[in-house]
Amino acid sequence: MFFKYSIMYVADVPATVDFYERAFGLRRRFIHESNLYAEMDTGDTILAFSGEAMAEMSDLAIRPNRPTDVAAGFETAFVTEDPRGAYKTAVAAGASAIKPPTEKPWGQVVGYVRDLNGCLVEICSPVEG
Repeated sequence: MFFKYSIMYVADVPATVDFYERAFGLRRRFIHESNLYAEMDTGDTILAFSGEAMAEMSDLAIRPNRPTDVAAGFETAFVTEDPRGAYKTAVAAGASAIKPPTEKPWGQVVGYVRDLNGCLVEICSPVEG
């Protein structure tokens, strides 16, 4: 068993892909012609977006992610050598600023934004050690 995908159910897959390209510098790997599924090029583990209609088609009950609601109990974390610069880029692209990057006692720099769907995104430096 190995971890291969994280799939976020979103209201608008193409808009989410566009946002993640602008805000975090990711590149789309694949987007289905139905606009109900997309994958981002993130390395070994795939970040995917699926339309909320896909949850219904799979008989899954979900709580939709919305920017006006409290963030769901998960986060997506992106590691970069420049978390402060990446944070500014994300906010300039429309991410909601939550906590600017600050250095943690263990030396890692960590900040938080919310994406256009209201999902929590951590922007951090690599963990030294």
